[in-house]
Amino acid sequence: MIEPNPQGEVWVFAEQEDGVINDVALELCGKARELADRLGVQVGAVLAGWNVRELAYRLIAQGADKVYHVHDTQLEHYRTQPYADVVCKLIGKHRPQIVLYGATVLGRDLAPRVASQMRAGLTADCTDLQIGDYEDKRAKTVHKNRLLQIRPAFGGNIIATIVNPQRWPQMATVREGVMRLAEGDADRKGAILDEKVALDDLDGVVKLIQRHREPRKVNLKGARIIVAGGGGVGNKENFKLIYELAGVLGGAVGASRAAVDGGFIGKEHQIGQTGTTVRPALYIAVGISGAVQHRAGMEESAKIVAINQDREAPIFSVAHYGIVGDFRKVIPIMIDAVRQRA
Repeated sequence: MIEPNPQGEVWVFAEQEDGVINDVALELCGKARELADRLGVQVGAVLAGWNVRELAYRLIAQGADKVYHVHDTQLEHYRTQPYADVVCKLIGKHRPQIVLYGATVLGRDLAPRVASQMRAGLTADCTDLQIGDYEDKRAKTVHKNRLLQIRPAFGGNIIATIVNPQRWPQMATVREGVMRLAEGDADRKGAILDEKVALDDLDGVVKLIQRHREPRKVNLKGARIIVAGGGGVGNKENFKLIYELAGVLGGAVGASRAAVDGGFIGKEHQIGQTGTTVRPALYIAVGISGAVQHRAGMEESAKIVAINQDREAPIFSVAHYGIVGDFRKVIPIMIDAVRQRA
């Protein structure tokens, strides 16, 4: 555990694979900038890898003041221990007060290892981060400017605010797409610091024999049009209409948690607090009641069209256009209209 450092920086772990930086790292730079400005400190990014130094300029453009760059052949491909050693040794040297990671497969593997080694707290899958004061009523003390780590709990039925007032750094993983990705400023200036971190030779212990990366089946974050189905669709067979409408519109297929839990579609299509956060130009919600957990993942869409038989469904409170009716009748009419205009 490191001692609290109120002047410590706000850090982002800059996740990259094969020289391609993950969007969540860029999203987190913007959020880190917001938190750091509130605290009056700088933003740092940890960039580890092999021949990835050029990625530092993108991190600076997104809000980083410093990029701590570590260049080593052992970091060419991700392995838990070398990357954890890098992050832990840099934390011990520079003493940041906050470290943020993407809640990706890689981030969910790395962050707990770092938290364990540093004896620090970690909140997983956050959907929001803020700076605020925490009052310890038992000790009758107030901790100023702590990281408020906000995330859904109990299956998304409540929103919990978690505070780590004493053990530093304060650390959290954040879901992809939750933080808005800013355009960035290519003219922004920052420092790239080439750090030397001594790594143990782990090749005799762990050797990378083969890499296999499963491609994403759906890119909800990048879709400009999304047609999403909910529990009201009824079954997997009825979901074919959702796919057909998305196909004629050139969009992606999404789903609510109820549809995923019902086995109508895979979890990679899930939108909401326990899924992906999206901001498409057009979002069509079919048979989705509009519980707060789902709305949190799509209510920033530019235009929302809701189709539901229940005119009192909460989804209509955020929809720009609402259609009260049976989707099995409404969607074929929409498909015909789109095809006639094509």
